[in-house]
Amino acid sequence: MPRFTLLFLLITSSLYAQDEIRKSIYFDGGSYYIDEYQAADLGHWLDSIPNLLDKYEIQLISHTDNIGSKKYNQMLSHLRSEAVFGILLQKDVPEKMIHTKDWGVENPVYKNDTYEGMIMNRRVDVILRPIVF
Repeated sequence: MPRFTLLFLLITSSLYAQDEIRKSIYFDGGSYYIDEYQAADLGHWLDSIPNLLDKYEIQLISHTDNIGSKKYNQMLSHLRSEAVFGILLQKDVPEKMIHTKDWGVENPVYKNDTYEGMIMNRRVDVILRPIVF
């Protein structure tokens, strides 16, 4: 690949990453329940973004800690993203604007060998990515 093309791709990628807006929803261990506070906070956050549906698509990326089997954590990860997905639908976000990636125990952002890291990995990241025309 020519250097110019590679440089262009790197610059373009970093520009889009900076334009992302993100919020995380955290869960108790083994749970996919979203409490009233976090649900209301997510709703207020979405309402605070002007022209949300015209400018952004939404990606939900779910994670778990490493307690339990890989299969269990994949299911839990999916249930967590579905719970957030449901809140977005209640906020009249069209289903076609929402994309999900359930990582489960794979690809943790924080180390699962500490209690704090495990707590931080029990989450769904709600990522707003600019729509490119």
